[in-house]
Amino acid sequence: MNPKMITENLEAIRENSPLVHNITNYVVMNNTANALLAIGASPVMAHAQEEVKDMVGIASALVLNMGTLSKEWVESMIIAGLRANERKIPIVFDPVGAGATAYRNEIATRIINNCNPEIIRGNASEIMALVNQEMKTKGVDSVVSTNSALDSAKYLAQLHECIVVISGEVDYITDGNRVESVAFGTPMMEKVTGMGCTATAILGAFAATNENLFEAAVNGMTVMGITGELASAKANGPGSMQMHFLDCLYKLSEVEIEQAFCTVE
Repeated sequence: MNPKMITENLEAIRENSPLVHNITNYVVMNNTANALLAIGASPVMAHAQEEVKDMVGIASALVLNMGTLSKEWVESMIIAGLRANERKIPIVFDPVGAGATAYRNEIATRIINNCNPEIIRGNASEIMALVNQEMKTKGVDSVVSTNSALDSAKYLAQLHECIVVISGEVDYITDGNRVESVAFGTPMMEKVTGMGCTATAILGAFAATNENLFEAAVNGMTVMGITGELASAKANGPGSMQMHFLDCLYKLSEVEIEQAFCTVE
């Protein structure tokens, strides 16, 4: 990881304000929109089948999140994904709750096979469930470590020729051959609803402004982790953590990024 390259990618987002089209879930819609605004991107949350194709037509990236599933929204995701493929803009997919129910497994597989996402981000249980659908998750929470899911992530990345990101205490990013780990972050992030979904949305902004999608994924997860650490230092609990996270993301500077790397070293 190179702090300077991370800063350059962050500045590209702030300068270009890419439109990131999100078909996401009710629980996190406000959180992820605010996070995208804070980092400098332009979010749009459009779900109607009648307009998603047109919206993808002007977007720089598409984020698909299956947190609150409905038949209509799934169809919108497929329509939007196919249009994104036509335009060759990156798709970031979040298989929320994969492994929890047969329906979620079915939809996750359908989205991956039809939309060909360039980046798939999930927790360890979700990533393993995409490979082994007998794997059970605890709702949307991971019941296994990110390290134990790494082989599944590599296999998934090779099978679908994409980047796979495993979120956890240590984040792993792989294209099936290369593996990068990101150890920034704080346990308090787990106490705030939608932090994983926020990471997915942020990856959309980084992918929209960096053609090297492996690098974009590493940069995005690093910024998430560093911002989480900065916010946690100011927060008194999960409520203020969410507020400080947005503020710290908005103000994140090259100096803070470099200091975070110096602390790790």
